[in-house]
Amino acid sequence: MSGIFDDFKREFTKTDNTLVRIILINVVVFLSLLLTKVIFTLGQSSEAYVWLVDMLRLPAAPREFLYKPWTIITYFFTHEEIFHILFNMLFLYWFGRLVDEYLGSKRLIALYILGGIAGGVAYVAIYNLLPYFQSQVAGSQMLGASAAAFSVAVGASTLLPNYTFNLIFIGPIRIKYIAFFYIILSLAQSIGPNAGGNLAHLGGALTGFLFIKFLQNGTDMGKPLYVLMAIWNNLFRRRPPMRVTHRQKEVQRTASAYSSAASPASVEMPDQDEIDSILDKISKSGYESLTKEEKQKLFKASQQK
Repeated sequence: MSGIFDDFKREFTKTDNTLVRIILINVVVFLSLLLTKVIFTLGQSSEAYVWLVDMLRLPAAPREFLYKPWTIITYFFTHEEIFHILFNMLFLYWFGRLVDEYLGSKRLIALYILGGIAGGVAYVAIYNLLPYFQSQVAGSQMLGASAAAFSVAVGASTLLPNYTFNLIFIGPIRIKYIAFFYIILSLAQSIGPNAGGNLAHLGGALTGFLFIKFLQNGTDMGKPLYVLMAIWNNLFRRRPPMRVTHRQKEVQRTASAYSSAASPASVEMPDQDEIDSILDKISKSGYESLTKEEKQKLFKASQQK
């Protein structure tokens, strides 16, 4: 058992492993709730489990939400059904790795969180503003990472619409068609038993689309989140003991320069020859053959007007 925990810890602490961290948080919450449900059921305290999950679900009623404002975040890290989390995490992984490669881990986190929040806001608004749903507000609650995953999927599809996935029994298909199919499916299911949840997907999808379009025009919607993430990281970062020597300063300076050179923000705007070379490489070998730096240069070039 300790080996399993060590594996989880090792994966979570790896650098440049943001997508896996998001998935691990969802899995840990799911397994914790599953174990808690078994314990409470055997102890004939099922009502305690229901109360616990209610503290994580997003309620549709505004008055109830005011007592549980944290649920606008917790709901998109919480699942109860195995197929619900399995589908969401696979969906997130397929599209999330593209966002991570082309835009970096910070923007992946921003897409996930902003999409989840937008989906939650859409859910509450729909249930309280549309007459069709107003009679269902009382007792309606939502959980699951679908809206956040949709944000990442549509973001990736907006950024790389012609990127292809090889689907079983279907073959290669462009990701823009996959995203479009699931958007239409969510609309079609908007009058079913999970109507609010399916419409919340559209809030996440719209966020993913707008995030990339704004980014391509030079505006990063994730900047407020980056500030919060920096503050969070500084709170929990271990600070090494201070030792002032001339040699160590040189080492630190060198390491800092290397880190800066390796960061996505430091990638220079490519000239036309570089762009043509990258495009030729794509036509011959596909997007997968590009290095991370080439992908970042291609994205920089797309921002040039």
